[in-house]
Amino acid sequence: MPQQKDIVKIAIQMPGAYPQLIQLDQKKPLSAVIKEVCDGWNLPGPENYALQYADGVQTYITESNRLDIKNGCILRLTKAPGRCAEDLFRGIQSSDSGVRCDSLKELASVSTDVTFAQEFISRDGHLLLVKIVEDSHESNVIMTHTLTGFMELMDHGIVSWENLSTVFIKKIASFVNAKPTDASIQQVSLDILESMVLSSHSLFLQVKQEVTMERLIAHLQVTNQQIQTKAMALLMALLQTAGDSDRQVCLQSDVNKEMIAVYLLQNIIHSSGSVQDEMAHYLYVLQSVTLNHLEPRMRTPLDCYSQEQRDILHGLRQAAFETESDNSLSNERRRSLCAKEFKKLGFSNNSNPGQDLVRTPPGLLALDTMFYFASRYPDAYSRFVLENSSREDKHECPFARSSIQLTLILCEILRIGEPPSETGSDYHPIFFSQDRLMEELFCVCIQLLNKTWKEMRATQEDFDKVMQVVREQITRTLSSKPTSLELFKNKVNVLNYSEILKLRQTERLHQEETLAPPVLELKERLKPELLELIRQQRLNRLCQGTMFRKISSRRRQDKLWYCRLSPNHKMLHYGDVEEDTDSPAIETLQEKIPIADIKGLLTGKDCPHMKENKGKQNKEVLDLAFSITYDVEEYSLNFIAPSRTDFCLWTDGLSVLLGREMSSESMRSELEILLSMEIKLRLLDLENVPIPDSAPVVPKPPSNYNFCYDFSQTEQ
Repeated sequence: MPQQKDIVKIAIQMPGAYPQLIQLDQKKPLSAVIKEVCDGWNLPGPENYALQYADGVQTYITESNRLDIKNGCILRLTKAPGRCAEDLFRGIQSSDSGVRCDSLKELASVSTDVTFAQEFISRDGHLLLVKIVEDSHESNVIMTHTLTGFMELMDHGIVSWENLSTVFIKKIASFVNAKPTDASIQQVSLDILESMVLSSHSLFLQVKQEVTMERLIAHLQVTNQQIQTKAMALLMALLQTAGDSDRQVCLQSDVNKEMIAVYLLQNIIHSSGSVQDEMAHYLYVLQSVTLNHLEPRMRTPLDCYSQEQRDILHGLRQAAFETESDNSLSNERRRSLCAKEFKKLGFSNNSNPGQDLVRTPPGLLALDTMFYFASRYPDAYSRFVLENSSREDKHECPFARSSIQLTLILCEILRIGEPPSETGSDYHPIFFSQDRLMEELFCVCIQLLNKTWKEMRATQEDFDKVMQVVREQITRTLSSKPTSLELFKNKVNVLNYSEILKLRQTERLHQEETLAPPVLELKERLKPELLELIRQQRLNRLCQGTMFRKISSRRRQDKLWYCRLSPNHKMLHYGDVEEDTDSPAIETLQEKIPIADIKGLLTGKDCPHMKENKGKQNKEVLDLAFSITYDVEEYSLNFIAPSRTDFCLWTDGLSVLLGREMSSESMRSELEILLSMEIKLRLLDLENVPIPDSAPVVPKPPSNYNFCYDFSQTEQ
């Protein structure tokens, strides 16, 4: 007799029949179980049938995944995958276009299941779809179903993308390059090309040859958001696969930058600055990939033996000062004059100014930005240097030292040299409206630095303080998402030193309180009650659930799952969901873990999924990762939180369920806010305010309720 743990109680459905409630013996062969179910409905030929989940992702039940079946699951008796594959294979070759269309539509739906995909591909069904595309005689509807089914089959990785013919690749590219055409065909064609590019370098070269960068950017200007997103995904795949030289040829084109700027104006700025999460990520990656071409210069120190670099340094000196002809001076006089002028320029080592640029970062990038400013805005450059040369030594703002530090600050703010994060979406709209953003920002900010230096009446000892204020001015201004360099310039100049002080003071008043001993005692007494309030809020938030994204290199939008806590706080329910799902019912989430089985909570680099990808994850992903272990720590459920807020909510909530103390920064912040509000309420001045000893008498109910508004009536 089988043990109790090998028995699973499930329901099996079939159209037109009453459901069967059975006790599934997991040790019994699946074929025997299906035969018993068929016998229960008097169905001949049990080998032609199979079981699959009735809800959610309707996956076929196989010997390899049958242990995933849980108590209470609802299964459905349906055609076996082999029989289904054979029927669809024949239907696709039918002479009746209606039968072909229906077969291809069903194929696109069932191909998401790997068991069916293996059966269909074993019959060379994918080659049949390739031939349909190559011939291109079918209607748009049939072609859409064909391409969708093909993409789903290939997504399982059963066959290689490199086996595809050149004719097929050219045909898919022609769908993308076509001007106005069926939107559904273009969407899935863009998807297919993205997968090709990511699969191998040879396919990348073929796709790059067939699809132009200008054509992809043109897709960003259409009104269809799906085409916009998939075009940006392919654009990103091409840029990330391309070498540095090819990437910069594509991105430094004025036409390309202008067209991306048009997209932003039409689709982001005019819609209150909002953008799809997926598109925001691609824009962030595009910005990151483009700015990272500056990394080699940032990592390279100045070479004192390079004649070219020495000429640039002397060019900075000559552009700032009108000097006598070097030929008329002795060597000693020339060296003395140069040292004096380099000192006025703000170099620490005036006899060998190249030593100031040995530190990396910012390395040669600091020399590039200084030279760009001097050549692009010569009047502003001369004014900066000469103005500070006329001040007292201790009050002059050193141009070179300030430029080197400012370049480093801009590199940190723009994250130059950091690989794009898997989940990042913090892009700057100004990037898409401005060529040479780094250099142009430097030109604005170096003049801002001089202005702030004067406002602070700074001396050389105040250098670090001034740079902190300038960093804050730049960061606060960029956080407001300016859409042009001119707008950035206006905003950052309004945010002067006095405004920074006011903002700091306001924030400090919210954060700091000088409390007397009795108030501190009151604060300690209030803490337990408020902590319990936060605990309840965390548990309620877990009951609502959260959508999590599975991290992968492509097709990110198709890999989502949802997790939520049961109302009785005894079970954690989770399962895969579609992108457009808002808040799935708890019954639709197939998987569950009893809270009593959870053994531990891990965060950051201690998580199993972070250890598996050691060296591939950056700090941002590590800060959002957490896992729970269960069943004597043999299994784990791994999460990447959508945001730091969700990370804090979930780790706090899970800690409460495990009987541990909450420790997130969000909890500490909320506790301080609640304590501050509660203390202020209790310390309100209640002088001359009578407080009754008993509750007021409840008045009699009204004679009628005609004054109540009837919300059931629809307003016209």
